[in-house]
Amino acid sequence: MSENTKQPHILISNDDGYLAPGLLALVNAIRPLGKVTVIAPEQNHSGASNSLTLSRPLSIHRVAGGERDGFLFVNGTPTDCVHIAMTGFLDEKPDLVVSGINQ
Repeated sequence: MSENTKQPHILISNDDGYLAPGLLALVNAIRPLGKVTVIAPEQNHSGASNSLTLSRPLSIHRVAGGERDGFLFVNGTPTDCVHIAMTGFLDEKPDLVVSGINQ
């Protein structure tokens, strides 16, 4: 990319939770391609499909330190994570959403 070309903003999420080893591997592989934001569920939600939390407030937390520094995690589903990113929580809307790597 030239200096005048903006790097893409890439949102990375998963359904296995922010502590899943596959998520960290994906982030490390994608990071050279653009600005990466990680928003993932606090816990494993494999098989949750397109579930959206409507019955309670969601909380968002940022990891401080370690190899997951800056990751955001949500006490909700994978769909909640992407919905939060796409509806104004982030200063800049992602250009691309990538999900995985599954356990």
